Amino acid sequence: MKIGNVQIQGKVVLAPLAGITDTSFRLLCRFFGAALVFTEMISADGLVRGNTNTLRYLFFQQSERPLGIQIFGSDPEILAKGAVSAAQQKPDMIDINLACPVRKVVKRNAGAALLRDLKLVEKIFRAVVQAVQIPVTIKIRSGWSRESIVAVDVATMAQECGISAVTVHPRTQQMQFSGKADWDLIAQVKEAVAIPVIGSGDITSPLDAANMFNQTGCDAVMIGRASLGQPWIFHHTNHFLKTNELLPQPSLHERFEAALKHTHSALQEKGELLGIRAMRKHLLWYTKGLRESAQLRKNISILETIVDVENLFQEYMQKAHAEVVA
Repeated sequence: MKIGNVQIQGKVVLAPLAGITDTSFRLLCRFFGAALVFTEMISADGLVRGNTNTLRYLFFQQSERPLGIQIFGSDPEILAKGAVSAAQQKPDMIDINLACPVRKVVKRNAGAALLRDLKLVEKIFRAVVQAVQIPVTIKIRSGWSRESIVAVDVATMAQECGISAVTVHPRTQQMQFSGKADWDLIAQVKEAVAIPVIGSGDITSPLDAANMFNQTGCDAVMIGRASLGQPWIFHHTNHFLKTNELLPQPSLHERFEAALKHTHSALQEKGELLGIRAMRKHLLWYTKGLRESAQLRKNISILETIVDVENLFQEYMQKAHAEVVA
């Protein structure tokens, strides 16, 4: 798949997830085979104002490439200026968010709220494409509601405006993350445009990814929530797409090894105090479904140092081993 002048080596990409897809998580997903990663959603207005907290979301490492910086907003001029600010960091592409359904975003007429005003959307597309020299992509939902499904219209408009690829999450804003994603809509978008189409929604396993390719003809699939606590899903999915073989789930040791790799990376990025606190939610996902998970979750909630994490995992594995031997 080629997005603008950027060659993507693979068909499984990591979704931008607010509060999740920081450098440490993106690096781990690239390690496990994600072909393309995106930053967390970044406010174009914050970039234009030079807000320190906003600017830090632009940071990425060269080993994360190919990488897209995702921005959101509702004013064409501000989005264009924000894109210029983001492009100064030399990402591989700029992604415009027209998919976020959460209230604090849509009340600013951003994210999925933009799908209610296609004239404004066209102005945004043209302004951002003209402002930067790197590929511009978009992520969209089906529409605002079941009565206003506009994904095909937006994708067609995007192509005409010079957008290089479109990711389609086929739920409406009003659905949030409930109900079933309408994969048939991804197929309709793919048929309507020549630019790459990335399918998103309800991919929780390698089988789901294969089914989406077969059902929609999309160029790549995007995995988001299913990667939480199991970043190896990228490797498993890539393997299945190539061989039709399902790999076994990782052992307890392999699961903890990935969690520790992630934790060490987070500490390098944020320092021990902030890194461990940021990792607690991830560690809860890594340990989801394990025996005595209630006590494990309680212990995770009070972790403060990397030694605490290592000791917790070591004690848990020793106990698990002792039970097996017994």
